Order: sequence, then C-alpha cells, then structure tokens
Amino acid sequence: MDNFLNLLSDIMNAFGSAVVVPIVLFVICLLMKVKPKKAFQSALNCGIGLIGFNLLIGAYTPILAPVIERMVETTGINMNIIDTGWQPTAGIIYSAKISLVFLALGLVMQTFLFAIRFTNIFQPSDLWNNYSYMIWGAMLQLVTGNTWLAILLMVLTNLYCLMLSEITEKRWSKYYGIPGATLAIAHDSAPVPLTLAMNWLLDKLGANKIKLNPQTIEKRLGLFGEATTLGLLLGLILGILGNLTRLNTLEGWGEAVQLAVATAAIMAIFPKIAAIFSSAFSSITSASKKNAKKSTKGGQREWYIAINDAAGYGEPATLLSGMILIPIILILAVILPGNQALPMIDLIGIPYLIQAIVAMTNGNIFKTVIIGAVYLCGGLYMVTAVAPIFNDLAVSVGYEIPSGAMMIFSIILLANWVNGLLFLIFLNGSPLLIGLSIIVYVGCYLFVRTKRDSIHEYLEKQALGDEYVPEPAAGEVSTE
Repeated sequence: MDNFLNLLSDIMNAFGSAVVVPIVLFVICLLMKVKPKKAFQSALNCGIGLIGFNLLIGAYTPILAPVIERMVETTGINMNIIDTGWQPTAGIIYSAKISLVFLALGLVMQTFLFAIRFTNIFQPSDLWNNYSYMIWGAMLQLVTGNTWLAILLMVLTNLYCLMLSEITEKRWSKYYGIPGATLAIAHDSAPVPLTLAMNWLLDKLGANKIKLNPQTIEKRLGLFGEATTLGLLLGLILGILGNLTRLNTLEGWGEAVQLAVATAAIMAIFPKIAAIFSSAFSSITSASKKNAKKSTKGGQREWYIAINDAAGYGEPATLLSGMILIPIILILAVILPGNQALPMIDLIGIPYLIQAIVAMTNGNIFKTVIIGAVYLCGGLYMVTAVAPIFNDLAVSVGYEIPSGAMMIFSIILLANWVNGLLFLIFLNGSPLLIGLSIIVYVGCYLFVRTKRDSIHEYLEKQALGDEYVPEPAAGEVSTE
C-alpha cells in the first residue's frame, strides 16, 4: 500500500497539473463522444495554457519577491512567525504519511461523489491541490495521534470546499471566461461566506455605485486607464515603496522600473494565454449541450471541471487588487493586536486567494480590496493560533527551519477561516462540536443543492447590477 501511495505522489510531483489535467480532459472528451482530433487539441490547449500561466507567474515572481522582502526589511518589522511560502509548505505536507493516504482516498472519493451526482464539480482533475486538506489532517494526527479523526477532518474540509465551490462555480466561470470550468480549492472557496455577507453589506452602504473596475477605469482615464498602463503605474509605486532606502541609487530605480514593466507585461500577455486555455473547454461545453438534448434519463446536467487557480491569477482586476493588498496587509500585520504572523513570500500569491471575491464583485477593485483585507486580517489570527502546530509538523518530517525564524507558515494555506475553524473544533475533541460541524455541513449542502439555481441567479444579479440579463430557458445553459 505504501508503495502505491508513494507512486501516486511521485506521479503528481513528476508530471504536475500541466500534464495530469490535459490527460484527464482528453479522457473526458472521449467519454463525451468528442472526436479524437478535437479532444487532442483541447487537451493540448489546456496544457499550453497551464504551462503558459506557470511560465508567466514563474518569471514574475523573482521580480516581485525581492521588492516585497525589501519592503519588509525597510519597515523594521520583527515577528516570530515567518511566511516562507506555499512551495516548501507543500513539500512538508506531502512528506507526512497520512497525506499520502488522503491523496489516494481523495481521488476515489471525489470521483465517486461526481459519479453519483452528489456534486456537479469534477474535482480529481485538480488532484495536486488536495494538500489544502492534507495539511489540517496531518497537524491533527501529529497532536492527537488519532488517524481516523484526522481522515474524517480531511474528508469534511473537502466536502465544505466542494459545497462552497458550487455556490460560486457559475460566477467564476463566467467572470474569468472559461466555460465549463471552475475552482474547487480550499484556499479559494474559504472567502465565500465572508464575501456573501460583506458584498451585501457594502452594496447597502452604496459601494456598488463605485464602479472601480478595469473597464470603467479605462473608459474614464483613456490611455492611463488601460490595463497595461495601470499595471505599469501600480508596479512602479510598489517598486518605489520597496526601495525607499535605495532611491538614491540606480539599482533601486532599476528594480522599481523592472517591476513596473513586468506588471504591465503580465496585464498584456495573460489574456492571450487565458484565451488559449479557455478554448480547451469549448469541446466539453458543446458535447454537453448535445448530450443533454439527446438524454431522456436523469435530465440535463450542468457540471464543471475543477482547474488550477493559476488560470485567474493575471486577470487585470485580480492582479491589481492583489498588488494593492500587499502593502495594506503588511501594515495590518504590524498594527493588529496579538498578531505574530509576518506575511512575506505568499504575498505574491494573494491573487490566488481573492478570485472568488473578484468574481462575486464582478471585478470591483474597491470592494475586493476591502473584503480581501478583512479576510486576510482574520487569516493572520488563524495563522497565529495554528502556526506552532504546523512548525512541529515541519520539524517532524525533517524540515530545517530557516535562520531568523522561530516558526514558519504559508498564508495561502493556513489563513483559511473554514478549514482552520474545523481544525480547532476537531482539536478540541468534543463529540458535540464535531457532530455539530457535520450537521451544519449537511444543512448547508442540502440548501445549496436545492436552491443552487436561485443562488447562482442571486450572485449574477448582485455582481452585474443593472447589467444583469436573466438566463435563457432551461436547456440552453452555456455550461451544461
């Protein structure tokens, strides 16, 4: 059994999502009777898109990271829980034996739940991101020694993620322009409950009248409102903030201007890669429509394939909001009473975390920044609470803590309100609280499944406002 689990882990690590997801897509296309040539082209476009996203983000990260690190150094902030990023965190998680157990269990469970129509999201296509559940189970097992309780926690966090993802599946797919695809990742779905509440509240306060999105900005400011120009200006401002002590040197200005041009490049190149990637899913969409019309059993089914959140990283409102949040979160980390977590490396990853918020606000940067800041404030407190346990997990698998850091964390993975709260409930060990968390899930699941169309319509109305147009009659749904 251990050999099989290690082999499964090795396959995921060796090939990555850019190979695994296209293979899954190719198989699904064939099962849906798409012609092999078209299925192959869809799979190839999917792989090209994912590689393109990774290359773009991979080239951008080394330019942005030093600016953020220097910004932190300039402030003189000194905290004992340091953000080392999601990459080493993922390595730590996959080194825990129980993580490999859930890698196999998750694959079987997610496939089964989709097959029996328990969920309409095909999640196994994004198997790599199962570490978003594994991290909490691994920490629970380390503290309690109870393997079965840890497995139950991982299963429950996965179920909560799927339920929350079903709420935003249609809105994300429409906003990011990728038909039949959505996100089903724990760190992406966790902000959904807060966004539902705060988006409603902000609209009541009139925030929906502030049309601060890339399209409106471009219309009002002309050249200075274009996405590339906005990226250039915001990148330059961030570069200057990160080089305040070096503005009397060519190196300082060089780094600032490089970040400005790199951000503009992201704004220009990302939509082109996104267009290639989104074309990969048109075959599934067309085949779904044809199959639904021919089907006489079980009715038509609207379903989505889970994809990697790199697909939305460089969308203009997403990237701009993420960059604006970087200095805001650093300031909040310093002034929040009781916070001991210093976000650093994963600040680059904020555009991953806020995609549900961006989609639900229809790219409203003003509302996204407010909601994102509140969510990340709560996330810092969650990190402060659980980082000591994660640090013990890292040490237990042989990870060497970097010099200068007493404890480490990843804000992308540990700032999760939903999973963090479930973890603390299971850590408490109270059967009453654990049972209540399961009952709450069942109630929410039944509500979402029975009212899904109404929820989707509500989110569309809230996001689009006066621009909302009712959906066509059943049978003409674009993502069936």
